[in-house]
Amino acid sequence: MSINIGINTENRSTIVDGLSRLLADTYTLYLKTHNYHWNVTGPQFTSLHALFEQQYTELATAVDIIAERIRALGEFAPGSYQAFAKLTEIKEETDVPNAENMLKNLLESHEVIIRHARELLQSEAIDTDEVSGDLLTQRMEFHEKNAWMIRSLLG
Repeated sequence: MSINIGINTENRSTIVDGLSRLLADTYTLYLKTHNYHWNVTGPQFTSLHALFEQQYTELATAVDIIAERIRALGEFAPGSYQAFAKLTEIKEETDVPNAENMLKNLLESHEVIIRHARELLQSEAIDTDEVSGDLLTQRMEFHEKNAWMIRSLLG
């Protein structure tokens, strides 16, 4: 069935591609943050355990919102580890780093998402899609705030 929502096919394709990357980035960060929540140790355990839980809970909600926006634009959302691995530049966590390195890894991942979201937000295609633009702005706000908090923890 054709889609006629006032966004041409080329722009919808560009937006869906960017949102698919955002979805893969977000899911990968969700998984990494949840892993760190389970495995953090050390003197900051209580505060980091709680911080990571707060962040992964919000990321889980964001994954759904991003995927549903892709569907609203008429495309299928990627939903496999294999698809996400091809779309994201965030490195999957295979070890259990110490708390400081967990924070550094999360900071780097948040900054990747901020850059990807900003890149899509600045594209000409997004000028035709206020809803996706608003979603990107909200995602950037979340990630910039969390990057700031993590930088503050790192000193």
